[in-house]
Amino acid sequence: ELVLETWDLQCERNGREHRTAELSGQQLVVRRGQPFTITLHFSGKSYEEGVDKLAFNVETGPCPIETSGTRSHFAVTDCPEESGWSAVVQEQDGDSLSVSLCSPPNARIGCYSLTLEISSDYQGASYHIGDFVLLFNAWHPEDTVFLRDENERREYVLAQEGLIYQGSRDYITSTPWNFGQFEDDILSICLKLLDTNPKFLRDQNRDCSRRNDPVYIGRVISAMVNCNDEDRGVLAGRWDNSYEDGMSPLAWIGSVDILKRWKNFGCQPVKYGQCWVFAAVACTVMRCLGIPSRVVTNYNSAHDTNGNLIIDRYLSETGEEDRRSRDMIWNFHCWVESWMARPDLAPGYDGWQALDPTPQEKSEGVFCCGPAPVKAIKEGDLQLKYDIPFVFAEVNADVVYWVVRPDGTQKKSTHSSVVGKNISTKSVGRDTREDITHTYKYPEGSEKEREVFAKAEHETSSLREAEEGLHLKIKLSEGANNGCDFDVFAVISNNTDEERVCRLMLCARTASYNGTVGPQCGLKDLLNVTIAPWEEQRVPLRILYEQYGEALTQDNIIKVVALLTEYQTGDVIVAVRDVYVQNPEIKIRILGEPMQRRKLVAEISLVNPLTAPLNNCLFVVEGSGLTDGQQTKELEEPVEPQAEAKFRMDFVPRQAGLHKLVVDFESDRMKGVKGYRNVIVAPHP
Repeated sequence: ELVLETWDLQCERNGREHRTAELSGQQLVVRRGQPFTITLHFSGKSYEEGVDKLAFNVETGPCPIETSGTRSHFAVTDCPEESGWSAVVQEQDGDSLSVSLCSPPNARIGCYSLTLEISSDYQGASYHIGDFVLLFNAWHPEDTVFLRDENERREYVLAQEGLIYQGSRDYITSTPWNFGQFEDDILSICLKLLDTNPKFLRDQNRDCSRRNDPVYIGRVISAMVNCNDEDRGVLAGRWDNSYEDGMSPLAWIGSVDILKRWKNFGCQPVKYGQCWVFAAVACTVMRCLGIPSRVVTNYNSAHDTNGNLIIDRYLSETGEEDRRSRDMIWNFHCWVESWMARPDLAPGYDGWQALDPTPQEKSEGVFCCGPAPVKAIKEGDLQLKYDIPFVFAEVNADVVYWVVRPDGTQKKSTHSSVVGKNISTKSVGRDTREDITHTYKYPEGSEKEREVFAKAEHETSSLREAEEGLHLKIKLSEGANNGCDFDVFAVISNNTDEERVCRLMLCARTASYNGTVGPQCGLKDLLNVTIAPWEEQRVPLRILYEQYGEALTQDNIIKVVALLTEYQTGDVIVAVRDVYVQNPEIKIRILGEPMQRRKLVAEISLVNPLTAPLNNCLFVVEGSGLTDGQQTKELEEPVEPQAEAKFRMDFVPRQAGLHKLVVDFESDRMKGVKGYRNVIVAPHP
């Protein structure tokens, strides 16, 4: 009789072929629709085709059923059916048999158990061969996440590090992030996330049967990355600058730390996240499961709570925010785009889909957003699934500034359009910014834009600046550096043939990236500004470190508002600019030639630019494939003004290729300072 003695799941070889080598340490991880090979060793006798019948069982989820696609029974045969699982003999060598197994390209993803059944005329035996994990396959033309370009697949599925764009529209900064989707334990945490989600707990069979659909998975992940539905989600959001009982959202440098904390604390929400943290963690989970994904940033992002596509802001005559409406303009807002087909919609909406895990508004009763086809946002097709009106508003809403006079009357002001600018993501294969605004909207003022707005019933109501008349802009002479004083300028131009007499009010306040403002740190009120015909005037406002230093939030933003009131007509022009205050640079030097499995030293330093010493200084360093988890270094001494904080650390790179060493610096007066260095590791000889 035929007896199975041993077997080999060939984790390493299959991992290489399925581009899951970094995941396939102890476990077989393969992508759907693509064959993988296992070897069976028999004793007693050799396998005889026609006499010995071999069949496999694969099962996933707690209640595997054939009709739900969570269980399959299939025989070893030379002519497998097209649509299901198959097993074909590859080669026979004495008592060993190599079998090629293949899942259909629309199989459910997740953890499977694999059983072999042997039957001949006399007896039957069943062996549990082991477990494997099945992922989405962006390399397979029939997978709904198929992506044609190999460089894009490398960036959006395989790259474990990237850049996230922050700062302000006029000063875009990039922050390094360690996605780490192939680090130890992350895959099992991502699968645990799917099994913690309320839809699974409500109906396990239905949830598992829908795990073949990236649209469904994306929606689940978008809900599970935040904890706003008491759903044991990953992150708690907080925006009020008090983060003492957790980690400040600005201190994180990667998703691995967050996902591991979530698991280790029994699926309790990790404190705290803000939009880029939610988006980056969702991006890690999606890439880990095999769905191509990227983090995108929208500058001057509208949060339109009542769905009228108009954001009303109220200012007093001195530029103070008045009567806060719930509608906000965020300096920037990050979400995720994931690449997938949308067979659930009419043709034309495949490709990038917006998914937003930051808890803002409920969708079908749950805090999640998307997947919304970016194409539908561009075309103004608001009725399609999911949540297109909300994202459409984020990039297209109108902002109207009302100036509230002392007697309570309101005057509508003119200003230039601001929402949905410089939508950004990291370029493929390079550390540069790719501007993807054109994928979300047609050029401003174009005929196509008018058509889309008409379809979306979006009346543009803000008064745009005309060519002639008075113009107002806020400019910055040079960079604004933390610890230094700097100037901003109101630039007034009179494009008319008549002299104009105005009042100019210039006010600066520290601000958070979600638009909330703190105390004033600079003010100028000129009651009598006379501008000759066709003249331009520059009015400076000096912003002093001693005024902004204490109140600057970790977002490092100072919001400057200018109000120009013309006495003759009573017209008001408003200009707003978010000034990003730059942190010092973290310098990273790599000493020695980087080589796999060989010790390497990094020298990391930063100069204190402030006039006061920095206390409780802490460096945190991590990088997928470079460091084993996080390394931290606390400095014993304070760093005096203009002095250098410096230390050396050594690490042993595990993987060859290009990696990012990411550094975060924390102290009492300067937090969330980031730096990174690309390290190219040579393979072990």
